[in-house]
Amino acid sequence: MESPPDPLTLRRLYGRAQGHPLRSRAAHLVDTLLPRIAIPADGALSSARLFGDARPLHLEVGFGKGEHAAFQAARLPDCGYLACEPYLNGVAGLLAAVDDGALTNVRIHMGDAIDVLERLPPESLDSVYLLHPDPWPKARHAKRRFVNRGPLGLVASRLKPGGEFRLATDHILYLRHALTVMQGMDQFRWTAQKASDWEEVPADWPDTRFAEKARRLGHDVWRLRYVKI
Repeated sequence: MESPPDPLTLRRLYGRAQGHPLRSRAAHLVDTLLPRIAIPADGALSSARLFGDARPLHLEVGFGKGEHAAFQAARLPDCGYLACEPYLNGVAGLLAAVDDGALTNVRIHMGDAIDVLERLPPESLDSVYLLHPDPWPKARHAKRRFVNRGPLGLVASRLKPGGEFRLATDHILYLRHALTVMQGMDQFRWTAQKASDWEEVPADWPDTRFAEKARRLGHDVWRLRYVKI
């Protein structure tokens, strides 16, 4: 029986790339601010190339509208925050937050996070966030989930020892899938000690708008924290 494709070979783990037309300010920011803070399209990446120094780096996979990325960048001004999102309207949302907050430590990649992860050196990241990813609930689409051995192996290779991989989801099938896959990843240690560790909202990890919407709909929201061994 032929093995299913590895997500790293698909080169596309997301769906649509744009929704409603951008408003004038958003379009202006895409035209003017994005080119200044965009992650270079090719070549090796490093803190020195992106920020001109040796600051710690954090990366978010699929940042939605960017409120979490902006929060973390403001909370950690001496770190570099790499934010990856293929959806143009989401990129415009983060650009507005960067502009409003005068954030100088954000770099944006409008595309697949794997493209950035592959160009970073080993053990260069302090943390990686994957918050409310598309669950791809149909069995034939499961290969598109970021939580699969290929992408997670890449994350593990780029995290420093002791670095964190943080995952949030409100989709029970994705939660079960993630727990199963992560259990087989010997590069990570799950930090949960008690049930409340899954569900509490820590001060350094607030709900995104997707989490808030899920709660309004009566869904549970789960947080999983793994440490790179």
